Amino acid sequence: MFRNGFGLVSMGSVCFALMTAPVAANASALAPHRAVYDLELKDASERSGISGMYGRMVYEFNGSACEGYTVSFRFVTQVDTGEEVRLTDQQTTTYEDTKNGSFRFLTRSFTDEKLDKEVRGSARDEKSGVKVELTAPDKREVALAESRFPTEHMLEVIARAKKGETFFEARIFDGSDSGDKTLITSTFVGKPRKPAPDDADVGKAGKLAGESYWPVTISYFNDDRGNGDALPIYRMSFKLYENGVTRDLTMDYGEFVLSGKLAKLEVFNAEDCK
Repeated sequence: MFRNGFGLVSMGSVCFALMTAPVAANASALAPHRAVYDLELKDASERSGISGMYGRMVYEFNGSACEGYTVSFRFVTQVDTGEEVRLTDQQTTTYEDTKNGSFRFLTRSFTDEKLDKEVRGSARDEKSGVKVELTAPDKREVALAESRFPTEHMLEVIARAKKGETFFEARIFDGSDSGDKTLITSTFVGKPRKPAPDDADVGKAGKLAGESYWPVTISYFNDDRGNGDALPIYRMSFKLYENGVTRDLTMDYGEFVLSGKLAKLEVFNAEDCK
């Protein structure tokens, strides 16, 4: 499962208490931008059945706190199993209204240019939790526990990082997989750092190249993990700037690990709320 976990994306009943502190970040500080990452296989177990893998991820973030935020995300990989080579292509678009607590999502997954799966729906905050209305692959409604949407969660990560908080847990809904469940996240934030001269992709960060960043790791767990000892289904580590741009990604799926290096970054002009 490939997640838009920035929020990209991606992009989750438990025995621990969920953190519910209010978000203090200024939503307008998130920079509209388009980031392109080159992907390659960093590690793979024999059980993964993967002998080689590379690809590209494109993440485009636009909008504002008053108009809502849109994300366009594409994740393309070529996977070599030793017996065959497959091309996988996940395309996701979302819209999130942080003021009114609503979220729309559409994900299409392709293998060798053939559509495998389409998930489409919307979600909104209600007093009892999150109500999800799915229209594809079939029409149905799902009632879920109170959750954060992706941009809301990213804002919380930045807000807590600014306060010097190093760990927090949250339940999120990002429309991934079948769009009918939440995920539990555990987020670790390191102290702010200046980039090292030998940072692999810092030269692609433009005006951000000399700016401080936080090292962040977010682990995603199934909402039904039961006890707190279950392994995460996915873990992402990255370097996070105050404006929401990320670089130097590591995506750990358990049986294989991908690295993502920033190849190109375009930062757009932000529109002021009227």
